[in-house]
Amino acid sequence: MGEPSREEYKIQSFDAETQQLLKTALKAPSLECTAACFETGGEYSFCQRSYSNCPRLMPSRCNTQDRNPGAVDLEKVANVIVDHSLQDCVFSKEAGRMCYAIIQAESKQAGQSVFRRGLLNRLQQEYQAREQLRARSLQGWVCYVTFICNIFDYLRVNNMPMMALVNPVYDCLFRLAQPDSLSKEEEVDCLVLQLHRVGEQLEKMNGQRMDELFVLIRDGFLLPTGLSSLAQLLLLEIIEFRAAGWKTTPAAHKYYYSEVSD
Repeated sequence: MGEPSREEYKIQSFDAETQQLLKTALKAPSLECTAACFETGGEYSFCQRSYSNCPRLMPSRCNTQDRNPGAVDLEKVANVIVDHSLQDCVFSKEAGRMCYAIIQAESKQAGQSVFRRGLLNRLQQEYQAREQLRARSLQGWVCYVTFICNIFDYLRVNNMPMMALVNPVYDCLFRLAQPDSLSKEEEVDCLVLQLHRVGEQLEKMNGQRMDELFVLIRDGFLLPTGLSSLAQLLLLEIIEFRAAGWKTTPAAHKYYYSEVSD
């Protein structure tokens, strides 16, 4: 997973105070061509250029303190991002990039990890209450799984995925592969999407658990009742996707995507 040259974060759905909190957390001074921040068209973008070379941002727009992520309560920022991710599945799909940007900014500016620690603590809290979350709100549960997989995809320690997240992510995917979850298309769709995103990484970290997960998926595919035709199609696609080395062959792409579109 390479770092994109430019990321856009749509944060206009937050209230004004929270927008300012996130904007400040994302900002860092330009040292050795680090990221520069700029606001445009209701979107918040992260530009991989130095301030001196970025025509969209003039140094007069913000002072050094405003660009210091340590100037805000980064634990509060982490809670804001998690709260919004549990309510907005579109946001949860992209929040990992925002979190990665804040962690990089904090590390470069302050040499600390307050945000990452707060983020992981909150993820653990939600993980421990995942069954209650699912019972309370199926959408919130799907958003949580999307978010934690997104974080797993982006956060690195020594250029490796975070071991602390491997089993929690697996546990969430195992829950999605249970018969009562497979009867709900929202959960099947989430399961398949996240396996497309992080399945290969997870298998490298713990291949045995991936084998066990796919036993459940194959068993679920063969359920006599309770599985919609779309869910069956999605499960068959992910089974073949993994069998092909986590790749989609041209023939499979043509078959599955034409079936879904039909």
